[in-house]
Amino acid sequence: MNRSRVSDVDARSVAVIGLACRLPGASGPSELWALLRNGGNSISETPRERFDADALHSPEPRQGRIAGRRAGYIDDIAGFDAEFFDMSAAEAAELDPQQRLLLMTAWEALEDAGQRPDLLAGSRSAVFVGNTRADSLELTLRRGPESVTAAQLNNFRSVLPARISHFFDFRGPSIVVDTACSSSLVAVHQAVQSLRSGESPLALAAGVNLALRPDESLVLTQAGGMSSDGRCKFGDADADGYAPSDAVAVVVLKRLTDALADGDRIRAVIRGSAIGNDGRSSDTVLNPSLEGQRDVLRWAYQDAGLDPADVDYVEAHGSGSPALDPLELSALGEVLGAGRPRDRPLLVGSVKTNIGHAEAGGGLAGLIKTVLCLEHGEVPASLNLSTPHPRVDWDRLPLVIPAALQQLPDLGRPIIAGVSGQGSSALNAHVVLREFDAKATLAVPAPDGTPYVLAISAHSAAALEGLARSYADYLGPAGVGASYALRDICYSAVTRRSHHEYRMSVVGSSHEELAAALAGRPAVAGRPLSAVAARYRGGEEIDWATLFGEPGHYVPLPSYPWQTKRHWPGEQHDDENDLAAWVLREHARTRFDEGSTLTDIGIDSLARLRIVVELVKRCQRDVDPAEFGRIRTVGELRQWTRALQAVAR
Repeated sequence: MNRSRVSDVDARSVAVIGLACRLPGASGPSELWALLRNGGNSISETPRERFDADALHSPEPRQGRIAGRRAGYIDDIAGFDAEFFDMSAAEAAELDPQQRLLLMTAWEALEDAGQRPDLLAGSRSAVFVGNTRADSLELTLRRGPESVTAAQLNNFRSVLPARISHFFDFRGPSIVVDTACSSSLVAVHQAVQSLRSGESPLALAAGVNLALRPDESLVLTQAGGMSSDGRCKFGDADADGYAPSDAVAVVVLKRLTDALADGDRIRAVIRGSAIGNDGRSSDTVLNPSLEGQRDVLRWAYQDAGLDPADVDYVEAHGSGSPALDPLELSALGEVLGAGRPRDRPLLVGSVKTNIGHAEAGGGLAGLIKTVLCLEHGEVPASLNLSTPHPRVDWDRLPLVIPAALQQLPDLGRPIIAGVSGQGSSALNAHVVLREFDAKATLAVPAPDGTPYVLAISAHSAAALEGLARSYADYLGPAGVGASYALRDICYSAVTRRSHHEYRMSVVGSSHEELAAALAGRPAVAGRPLSAVAARYRGGEEIDWATLFGEPGHYVPLPSYPWQTKRHWPGEQHDDENDLAAWVLREHARTRFDEGSTLTDIGIDSLARLRIVVELVKRCQRDVDPAEFGRIRTVGELRQWTRALQAVAR
């Protein structure tokens, strides 16, 4: 390969700067890595709140029955921090849980990337979401015409990315991608293209899949694609299909040149990608094609400017399908095995053996696993393999499915990995990643006795208390923060995180001092920086760049402590009988706090007249318009409505 070609590919590379996920058995990437490294299996019985799997199950193939009762499920899909996202309890309850979990996971991904939403607002940042389901909407519609309200407009699938773009005020592309089980990898491919073209400065690629009804499992059972025991047996002779699973996954992407210039933490680099349909290379639309898969693999490595023989690991689509697995392994062996030394076989694995097949979100679950493999230099075992599939020519193809944790080879170059996805839409996708050496960009932590301000904030007092505890643990001897320089931690906290209304700031010259101060035991008082800390607590904007001088390195920090409550259709909501919450939900046009004036949030004189009429109907008593007209702030509104409700009782 000539030097100009290498330079061209490097200039078009995209950095993965943030990760977040909610997967079966894992509420984030670190938990996912622990699950994978320990060979964990998070497949479980189907919760009754989803559907009655026992009533539908049949061990023998029968019409109207499902083959398996076990799948991969996320815990607490009803939990949501509605207040953080400016929603009432009633509004949150009517919202598709896919949207709610995607909002929180997107925030977590941006935090992991060190990207402040307030600084991204108004930019052409893009959102691409892989999704195939609208179960919440469809369940509502099934209850009959009387159950349908205008609120269901919020649950159309097109609103999934739009909800994120609206909350963060992103002005770039905002698109749902549906290519069945390759959806989220196609979303990554589209995000890469948007970044390369200059259309977007930053992109979120996501996948979300929550199964709330059994319909797809019924269809898959009839098609022979459902695992009977809930185990994905990728590459095994006894593979009999897949166990469905939930997933919410988000990655934050930026052009590599921009990420380097901005001092971002780069978790991996996307060198290239490709997508392609099987066309008529298979006999029917739904049958997979060996030729189609080989084409996409070749195109992806051409795009990446890499020799396929240099790839060290591939996260396969790996669904456990008796028809698809042999084709996929054969395609990988033929394209990535050509010219490969026999003593360096290609490692191939599948996260689906641990968590199940997350369908539209499965590709991103695999990509996040692959980034973690590159960071740790290891490939976890692929589970449920006892007898290699006889339709794969294992003697000829240089492939190994690891049965135990394996170290990635040290070849004196960055590790190269690929991630594959295939959909029943006959749309294949492959993303090429390379390792990024983060050691060169991090300062060596060395205590120098210099005091620093650690400033943290949250949306509520309870969240701030939880965040302080997280930082105290983080700074402790066994915490993640112990391996980072104190200056970088404090610099990252003030420049790479949003500043909310509820604030805390402490001063210390060591990890131990800051941890003690967060716990209410300040070691030293009266330092010059104490005045800065007090100003921050008072709500002032601080010129942190001047205070710190030279920029610090961005390091990972504790994530936001969500204050979740259960929100589900048909259940009692805290604000149903709260008149102030109802007035603000229906009439406020902007964000507000207790001191906000009603005029500033859009409640003008005309709105006040409408509210009086509505209150009369709601309370079944007279309401004095003049008395209501004298209310000035949100806090006064809450006091007045409480008094009104007390009289009404």
